[in-house]
Amino acid sequence: MEKLQILAIAAHPDDIELGCGGTLAKHAAMGQRVGIVDLTEGELGTRGSVAQRYTEAADAAKIMGLAVRENAQLRDGFFKNDEEHQKKIIHYIRKYRPEIVITNAPEDRHPDHGRGYRLVSDACFLAGLRKIETLDDAGQPQEAWRPKRVFSLIQDRQLEPTFIVDISDTFEQKMQAIKAYTSQFHQPGSDEPITYIATQNFIDQIRYRDALMGKKIGTQFGEGFISVNIPGISSLDQLLYPEMA
Repeated sequence: MEKLQILAIAAHPDDIELGCGGTLAKHAAMGQRVGIVDLTEGELGTRGSVAQRYTEAADAAKIMGLAVRENAQLRDGFFKNDEEHQKKIIHYIRKYRPEIVITNAPEDRHPDHGRGYRLVSDACFLAGLRKIETLDDAGQPQEAWRPKRVFSLIQDRQLEPTFIVDISDTFEQKMQAIKAYTSQFHQPGSDEPITYIATQNFIDQIRYRDALMGKKIGTQFGEGFISVNIPGISSLDQLLYPEMA
């Protein structure tokens, strides 16, 4: 049974770790099956190689406790939101039948992020239309499936969250998953070029951002998400007793 509770689909290896690594680790620790599909191999990254990114992504997946991680091998920087690409993502959605999909920020510094958001959001809707035909890994027709919720990360731009998840217990686990990408982030003594993300300041900003998100909800650390359709609650008691949500 390959069904997942949460499937995170984002443009580059490390997007998910940076944006919601603590949330995925939290749900994995709760015993839920959680997975990631990276849209690209990050082949345009200034530092490191594709082979290194695969190794780093696998190491990060183990740290977060993921059930699965795949790579759709779309073109970094040049994938499109068209029928061909939508059907590739529909394949993964129908394969894993997630209740929740998490994807890139709706707008961000990197153009792949906003484009990834639109691609995945459209694919989540289309995956529920049974007249759109896709095949599983064995070449058999897939059944239609539409996730109940699609949530977006908050990435480089300081967008306002719709809701915030308390990750106080898994924040350090998240940071270890990020640091698994040794080719991408700050490494003292590295002879690789210095990039926007390859500084200690960038790593510090992740800590400050998650601390600020936590402060908004009265916890140590949090991760913010955006939802086009605002999530509802069945009673006000859910705001008093989060475990009832």
